[in-house]
Amino acid sequence: MTSLRKLGSSDLEIFPLALGGNVFGWTADEDRSFAVLDAYTAAGGNFVDTADVYSAWVDGNQGGESETVLGKWLQARGNRADVVVATKVSQHPEFQGLSAANIKAAADASLRRLRTDYIDLYYTHFDQPDVPVEEIIGALDDLVKAGKVRHIAASNISAERLRASLEFSDREGLARYVALQPHYNLVSRDTYEGELQDLAERSGLAAVPYYALASGFLTGKYRPGTTVDSARAGGAAKHLETERGLRVLDALDEIAAAHDVPVATVALAWLAARPTVVAPIASARTVEQLPALVGVGDLTLTEAEVVRLTEASA
Repeated sequence: MTSLRKLGSSDLEIFPLALGGNVFGWTADEDRSFAVLDAYTAAGGNFVDTADVYSAWVDGNQGGESETVLGKWLQARGNRADVVVATKVSQHPEFQGLSAANIKAAADASLRRLRTDYIDLYYTHFDQPDVPVEEIIGALDDLVKAGKVRHIAASNISAERLRASLEFSDREGLARYVALQPHYNLVSRDTYEGELQDLAERSGLAAVPYYALASGFLTGKYRPGTTVDSARAGGAAKHLETERGLRVLDALDEIAAAHDVPVATVALAWLAARPTVVAPIASARTVEQLPALVGVGDLTLTEAEVVRLTEASA
C-alpha cells in the first residue's frame, strides 16, 4: 500500500498523486469520470482536485460541471469521509474575483454542486492583487470558522502576496494557507523555483503542482514527427522544439527503461521528490491512463536519477 503524505501543517493525509478533475464533464463524460474515480480510489488514491470554473471554457458549459460530476460520484459511492476534496474560487463566470462576498457565495455554490457540507482544501484560484489580503484571509477564515472549509490554500500567487497573507494570518491568529498550487514540472521550473519555493519551504507550505505533465508532453507520447489527437496537443508539442525538451525526454526514456515503468511515472516521481512537493496533480480521462499516474506512489528514484533529470531540465 502506498503510504500517505501529510499536507503541510494540516491534519490532511493524502495520496502522493492528486487526481485532476478538470476533465470531468469535459473530455470525460459522467460514466467515464466515475470509472476513473473508482479506479483511482481502488488504487489507494484519496485526493481529488477540482475548481468551480471547470469547464466553463467548453461551448455550452457554464462552469461547475466538474464539481457536479464529483458530487454525484461522492453521493453514489457514499465515501465523502474518505476523499480529500480540493476546489477553488475566483474564476467561475458567475463568481469572479476574491472579494469577501464573492468568496462566500462561491463556496456555497461549490458545496451545493459537490453535495457536501464541507470542502477539505479551498484554494484562491488566481490571486486578485487589488483586493487586500486582509479581506481575502478574513473571508476564508469565516468559512473555516463556519465549518464549511477545513483548510485554505493559494494558487497562482506572487511570493510578495503570499508572504503578506501568511504574515496577516499569523499576526491576527486567523486561518493560514497550508498549501500552494504552482505551475511546476520538468520543463517549467522557473514558474516555482526561487523565491516562491523558498517561501513555501520556510513557511511549511505543501506544494501541489499543476501541469505536472506539461499538458501531456511528459507522458512521452509526443515525439518528433508524431501527431497526437488531444485537446492539449499544441501546448505539449511546443516542447519538442526546444533543446531542453529533447534532453528531458532522453533522460526520462533512459530512467523509465531502467525501472520498467511509463515515462509519465518517472516525470511525476521527479516532481514528488522536489523540496516542498507533497503531491503532483495529473488528470486521466480514461481508466487506461491511470496506472502511469498512480504508479508514482511506488517509484523511488535514485539520487543519481534525480540529478540526471534535474540537470537535463536545467
